[in-house]
Amino acid sequence: MPSGRRAVLRLAAALGATATVGVFAADRFAGPDTANGAVSTPRGTSGAGNAGPAAGPQAQGARLSPSAYRLQPMTAYAPPAFRRALPPVRQRPFAGMSGVGRSMVLTFDDGPDPRYTPGILETLRQYGCRAMFFVCGEMAVENQDLLREMDADGHVVGNHTWSHPLIPKLRPSRIRDELGSTSEVVERALGAAPLWYRAPYGAWNRHSFEIGAELGMEPLAWTVDTLDWKEPGTGTIVRRVLDGAAPGVVVLSHDAGGDRSQSVAALRRYLPELLDAGYHITVPRR
Repeated sequence: MPSGRRAVLRLAAALGATATVGVFAADRFAGPDTANGAVSTPRGTSGAGNAGPAAGPQAQGARLSPSAYRLQPMTAYAPPAFRRALPPVRQRPFAGMSGVGRSMVLTFDDGPDPRYTPGILETLRQYGCRAMFFVCGEMAVENQDLLREMDADGHVVGNHTWSHPLIPKLRPSRIRDELGSTSEVVERALGAAPLWYRAPYGAWNRHSFEIGAELGMEPLAWTVDTLDWKEPGTGTIVRRVLDGAAPGVVVLSHDAGGDRSQSVAALRRYLPELLDAGYHITVPRR
């Protein structure tokens, strides 16, 4: 045999022997112990579902199995959690909806109040309608079960500050505390922060628009004010809602902040009339 061919064969044989030794060495270095049913885990950790360290001699030399080793670094490259884009800083709040046909939005401020909010929720549930509840933090933190009930029924929970102050009289840091603290309570209770906010008394300023946007919220005012906080009588509240009904209208009522029994009773009367008139009671989408 020519010397060149013999040299090639000797080289191939040497490479084959080296590869075989490497395979057996890798098999002994790491891998599942199929005889004992134990799976190797990284040092200092325990496998998912394991009650404790693997028993037997293999436990002392346990190492990361090849498959786990390849998967572990992938967690460092996982995409960041999805975050909704912040809204722009508005110069005025939304006062209604456009392009929604014969739809209206019902909103209730200052709650939740265990004396009146459950009655409003019951009526809305009876007619299969959703509404918006702009809650005050000092009420929400004491009635988180009502927040969860609102959310379970598909209502929108908005931010109405913590203590219902007059916003233009506050320093920016205090505005941030009022809005931020309420958003935090809602997020803890529902798993998501509010996407809408409303200034008490409808008194907005530049700082409130800026801070609201930083917190991911859009400002919403109203079109029809029932003035139910003055307790004008159930019939008067009903008449104001029906007289102001129109496509895109946002109705302001209250479920806390005083005696709201008239507001609860009025909803029972005007809601079915709005539905009979062909209006769709809905909530804005973001």
